[in-house]
Amino acid sequence: MKTALIIGETGAIGGAVATHLRAEGVEVTGLARASDGLDITDGGSVAAAMQGLGPFDFVLVATGALETRGAGPEKALREIDAGALAAQFALNAIGPALVLRHAAQLLPREGRSVLAVLTARVGSIGDNRLGGWYSYRAAKAAANQIVRTAAVELGRTHREAVVVALHPGTVRSALTERYLGRHPAVSPEVAAGHLLSVVNGLDITDTGGFFDWRGERVPW
Repeated sequence: MKTALIIGETGAIGGAVATHLRAEGVEVTGLARASDGLDITDGGSVAAAMQGLGPFDFVLVATGALETRGAGPEKALREIDAGALAAQFALNAIGPALVLRHAAQLLPREGRSVLAVLTARVGSIGDNRLGGWYSYRAAKAAANQIVRTAAVELGRTHREAVVVALHPGTVRSALTERYLGRHPAVSPEVAAGHLLSVVNGLDITDTGGFFDWRGERVPW
């Protein structure tokens, strides 16, 4: 890997991945709202940020949040709010889709490349046994479908591109501190190492897949 684009570099995971790659001599381009004014939910903002970029060996979409508009995950159906649901979709599903609109430009036509979107295991329909978290689960499930569909299309023109959804595990950050305790959590730096190990082990047979931080497939 020689070049990488990290969308959401100022976030905990995105920043840790960027730091890890730079330490290995990879030329990293980072984009984020805080540093570049990128609004991933706005198509015009994304298009402006993507102008002239690419191709990259590795693209990571590391944006997202458990809470939007101050609303936490729902515990029951009666807590569903239309505005909070729409905000979750805007950030966690539409945002990655707007980046993927530019994937053909961001990835090389020839040679191996990887485009990964951070989603979450709770977006798995088959793995849902606890219920709750309606908006977040649904938005991440939508992101998974977008990634899967993009992999099919890009496979026609970028035959060595690997397009995947990744579950980073539970990572300690300002965004997750209210929800830690039920599952073991790791630092962003450890999570970055896990994710890059998975990315480096992917091949073309994995494109369109959904993998956790151990490299194991997650059911849709």
